[in-house]
Amino acid sequence: MSRETILIPDTSAAHRYGITEKKKQEIDFLTQKVLNAENEVQQYQAIVDSLTDKASKLASELATAEANKAQALDNRNSVDTVINNAKDLYESSENTYKQSADSETKIKSVATEINTVINKLIYSAEVIDKLSNLVVRKKASNPLISDELVTMVTQASSDANNAVALTLVELESVFNSKATTIEGKSAMSLELLQSTKLYEFITGEEIDGVENDMKTDKTSLKYYLYTAYNITSNMYEKVLAASDDTTNQLNDAKASLSKAQIKLSSLQAGLAAVNAAALAS
Repeated sequence: MSRETILIPDTSAAHRYGITEKKKQEIDFLTQKVLNAENEVQQYQAIVDSLTDKASKLASELATAEANKAQALDNRNSVDTVINNAKDLYESSENTYKQSADSETKIKSVATEINTVINKLIYSAEVIDKLSNLVVRKKASNPLISDELVTMVTQASSDANNAVALTLVELESVFNSKATTIEGKSAMSLELLQSTKLYEFITGEEIDGVENDMKTDKTSLKYYLYTAYNITSNMYEKVLAASDDTTNQLNDAKASLSKAQIKLSSLQAGLAAVNAAALAS
């Protein structure tokens, strides 16, 4: 009578196989999570780098805008001083006008000098006008402040401020040099005419009763300088707002990057632990 051989399955091998598959799945799962975390870190790092570069550029532009604003304020204060001096001269000349003789030759000379002042004012007007048009046109087409817009406007503001500052120097030079002619009675009419026109062109006000079609409040030096200050102040506020907004975005991005890096480190540590356990089993 033959005996039947009974085969007993190796349950320990099957068990080990199941454990190995489970560990492999766990390793694959953690590996994918690490890859995802690495990608997330790279994305946040790219955002931080981009915002850092933008913040640096805005910081430079903000410094330029602040300098332009300060220069525009100095020019505005200077024109106020010139206005007060011109008014004093005009009033003084008016008091002595009746004692002076009218001089046609010197009137022509004054006309020539005033024409020089007008030319300088026109130059300032053109620069300021271009700046104003550029700001309005850019703002209308794109309410966001771009780097190009800020750079162009601040540069135009700087040019305008330099131009009007030179005009102020020339006007003050005329004012001071002509003040000495008060001592001569024959120069009184010339002094009155010059001081009157100088005051009118600086302030845009009509004080001698002789209307000038070429002169309005919006062609006066005072208007240009006050407008330049308003423009540079507005641009400074816009650049400041853009800089603050970028700084906030950068801080948020850095916080997100830090969290992503911590998460990545944790996942990498977990994966390393699982790998070590798998090798040891």
